Amino acid sequence: MKKVKQFAFAIAATLFLVACNDAASNKAESDSTQTVSADGHQHTYACPMHPEVTGKQGDTCPKCGMKLEHNDAALAPAGTYFMQFATTPTTVEPNKDVTLSFTPKKKDAEGEQVALDVQHEKKIHLILVSDDLSWFDHIHPEYNSDGSYNVKTKFPAPGKYKAFADYKPTGGGAVVDKIEVNVAGTAPAPKGFSGQKLTGTSSNYAFELKPTGGKLITGVPLHIEGIVSKDGKQIDANSLDNYLGAKAHFVLISLNEKEYLHVHPEVAEGKFDLHTTIDKPGTYRGWVQFNADGKIHTIDFTWNVTQGTAADAQKASESHSGATENHSNH
Repeated sequence: MKKVKQFAFAIAATLFLVACNDAASNKAESDSTQTVSADGHQHTYACPMHPEVTGKQGDTCPKCGMKLEHNDAALAPAGTYFMQFATTPTTVEPNKDVTLSFTPKKKDAEGEQVALDVQHEKKIHLILVSDDLSWFDHIHPEYNSDGSYNVKTKFPAPGKYKAFADYKPTGGGAVVDKIEVNVAGTAPAPKGFSGQKLTGTSSNYAFELKPTGGKLITGVPLHIEGIVSKDGKQIDANSLDNYLGAKAHFVLISLNEKEYLHVHPEVAEGKFDLHTTIDKPGTYRGWVQFNADGKIHTIDFTWNVTQGTAADAQKASESHSGATENHSNH
């Protein structure tokens, strides 16, 4: 199965992001910057979610905002690992229990069990969406002694679904496999998502996204504020309970190409801080998940991302340089 190319947004999953990284981030994918230790050994730093993104100590990933981690090991090339997938029963029917089975495999060594690292408290994060992105679920297959991971679920209607299996083989880089699941029957007419939706509610909680400058455009670092309210009053995001090792997770998926990103935000001054770059214009669907009052809340968004211009890129570069200079003067 083919590894999903991750379009760079940035709603582990997860979804959310961290503070603006320096100018090296913009070329992190093409440069393999290394840091030399006192003993003369050169250290490589890479994103734990996007191992193709490298840089120096202290940098953050422009795709998901996670801090680059020390990783001198030679990572396996793309396509080395994949998920073997099966369902029980073989024919998946709407609103009936089905067991999804995932077995991580290594190319040219398919008889060996592949160990997975724990990432955000789970070894596999499984994101399920309908083809029109109107339905979303985030579940976690559990390990079996034969090396497979199983989870029982239901699909709400006939039609095509996508399963994104997000995992990290031990000693390798993060992998996201995109798997198609067909549910028997005639699929309902797809729902349309043309209008932008940057706010949503769950129970007595509300979540609002505020992009700096009011625009969602490609090719520039986007800073997006995430504001949480309860009963109509803004609350400190730090007051939320942890969910899978973070205060919130955000998943973003492109409507047409089904490109996927699970991102992780930090909290700054009581608000979520999302920071990312999007490569392609188009419509994106996003889901934020957080834990409050003993319940996992899921709120959906729709982004209409337009093509950025050279002037936008120049303005973003100047703004970033100014922010870096001000920070260094403190």
